[in-house]
Amino acid sequence: MDTRDIVFSLVMVVSSFVLTYEWLGRFKYSPANSLIILSAIVMVGALAAMILSVDIRLRKIEKRLDEKERSLRINVQSIESSMDKKMNEVITVVDEAMDTMNRRTYR
Repeated sequence: MDTRDIVFSLVMVVSSFVLTYEWLGRFKYSPANSLIILSAIVMVGALAAMILSVDIRLRKIEKRLDEKERSLRINVQSIESSMDKKMNEVITVVDEAMDTMNRRTYR
């Protein structure tokens, strides 16, 4: 979790407090309105926590995908090198067979 995410979450909570307080201030202010302000702060705080949780999960998934991609790339490279070796062996055998066939036909 970055510091930037925490700062944005705090800005969300503070702005919800100010918005709710000012909006309810247009009407007659009563002590019951403090419950409304508190519930708005809790709601926005829960929303910020949920967004941060989703961000953390997405980062974990991205990290897993990068690790799997890296392992697949290594596996493909090892298979490619082993196939190159085998193909070179087959080419060598085929070349030798062609040479022997050519020698027999020219005798």
